[in-house]
Amino acid sequence: MEQNPLELTEKIVHLNRVAKVVKGGRRFGFSALVVVGDGNGTVGYGMGKANQVPEAIRKATERARKNMVKIALQGSTIPYQVTGRFGAGTVLLKPAAPGTGIIAGGPVRAVMEVAGIKDILTKTIRTNTPHNVLKATMEGLQGIVSAEEASRLRGKEITYAHGYN
Repeated sequence: MEQNPLELTEKIVHLNRVAKVVKGGRRFGFSALVVVGDGNGTVGYGMGKANQVPEAIRKATERARKNMVKIALQGSTIPYQVTGRFGAGTVLLKPAAPGTGIIAGGPVRAVMEVAGIKDILTKTIRTNTPHNVLKATMEGLQGIVSAEEASRLRGKEITYAHGYN
């Protein structure tokens, strides 16, 4: 999937400074967690480590661009409620009515903003570690199957109740 780098938005989710104690003192390193999206249902995340912050962010952004996935959206929200799990992290994602906004915190909010989801309710359960919460969110979003895809897989036609189209 080839993307024009100008139309992608990136957000830094977490920046961490680590220290290694050596004979002469402390050596500092940095790790960056970044999400990248096109605002239209495509999103990816990446992690980068380096001795300087800009280099860590660059590496993370590069990896995020390589790991982009398409998410099935329904208007400005997701089609149905889904739960994503990764490690100790569990994230509950619920569709919301237009005008609700993004009810989410931290890593989940960053993913929703760059993915182009404008109305959603979320709850992070059990952990608030940015890495696990981010991966759980992505796991949940990747598990969503659009109505068109589901009908194709099942060999059925999409019909709407009460004549709505």
